[in-house]
This record gives sequence, C-alpha cells and structure tokens, in this order.
Amino acid sequence: MKVNQDTVLVGERVVLVPYESKHVCKYHEWMMSSELQELTASEPLSLEQEYEMQRSWRNDDDKCTFIVLDQQLCSQPALTETDCMAGDVNLFFNDEDDRSVAEVEVMIAERSCRGRGCGKESVLLMMAYAVQHLSVRKFVSKIGMANTPSINMFKKMGFEEVSRSVVFQEITFELPIAAETERDPARRSSAAVPSQSYQHWRLRYSCPGAATSSTVTSDDAPSS
Repeated sequence: MKVNQDTVLVGERVVLVPYESKHVCKYHEWMMSSELQELTASEPLSLEQEYEMQRSWRNDDDKCTFIVLDQQLCSQPALTETDCMAGDVNLFFNDEDDRSVAEVEVMIAERSCRGRGCGKESVLLMMAYAVQHLSVRKFVSKIGMANTPSINMFKKMGFEEVSRSVVFQEITFELPIAAETERDPARRSSAAVPSQSYQHWRLRYSCPGAATSSTVTSDDAPSS
C-alpha cells in the first residue's frame, strides 16, 4: 500500500517504518527460521521471491505493512536502520466490498525484543493509524492455537474469540472499534500515534538535532 510509504509511527518501545528493499535481506534471514515459519504459518521463499513480495506490499491496495524497529537501538548512532529491525506488523483488507474491516498480524522476530511489550505497542500503533487514515472500524486477528503468547496479547487488548478452525488449527478474534474505546478509554488515549514523514525522520535519525513533524492521536478518529 503506497499510502504509508512516507510515514513513520513512533512509540515508546518501537518505531514503525515503511517496508523498503533495504529491509528484505534481514527479513529473508528471519523467515528461514522454522520457528517463525510455524508461528506465522509461512512457507520459506527465495531471496528473489522475498523482493517480489516486498514490491507487492508496497504497491497493492489490499495490504499495509510497517517494519518494526527497536526504539532503544535507534538511539545508537553507530547502528543502521537494518540493525534496528525487530519484526513487522501488517494489515490485510480481505473484503474488497468492505474496507472498514482489516485483519491485523504482528511478528517480533528478534528474541531480544520479545517480552518487552514491542508486539503490543506495534499493534496499537497500527490500529490507531488504520482508524485515523484508513477508516477501519473492526479488526480481525487469526492466530495459531499453539501460539499462546500472541493469543494472550490480543486478549489483553480486548480482542474476543469468535470462531475456531480445527482444520487450520487457528482461532479468529475480533475487535470492533466502538467496543475498544468504550471499554478502555485509558488505552485509547495511550495509543497516540506520533506520525512523522519517513524522509524527515531519517534525517533526524542521522542528525538528532533536526526538526520533527506533526503528531496525530487516536482521539481524532470518529467513534461509532
């Protein structure tokens, strides 16, 4: 999806940046892991196929992705953006007739970033961005039955189980936006999205004294 190609979302633990070709090699290394293949229900791809997939993510209107960076590492001048990669967070618009519903998924590939709230913050940032800029009103998540950490994380964010598939060994969860904002107003305000231009952020990343751009919050989004 091209709409986020110049967008950075900044949190306390993570920074979300557009998925670019420079990220592909490390992403490809991650996906050679049998553990990650099992957790994400993915098949291994060749490096060339991974580049093709990155181009698809950039150009197709039915999906949106950000690469997750470790905020702690981003403050270290000697490290490149690729060195700071921790995972990815994605949206899928599976129903072309209803763009208000999106499937959300997250992967924290780097073990050093697990158990620190990076996955949860990545999902909250993505959801707030989707509500504000993509008019999403309901989120769906499909999680493997064996992926207990992800199941617990999505439940804590208010997602509720709606179905189980024995064939695919996965559980489907849903979160309508109205339910999320009404049940937990504190979380709504904590999901603020400091949104910056990717080009500006990269200048700031290499030169800490540079200026940043505006901030948007999930409170700007309409509630149903």
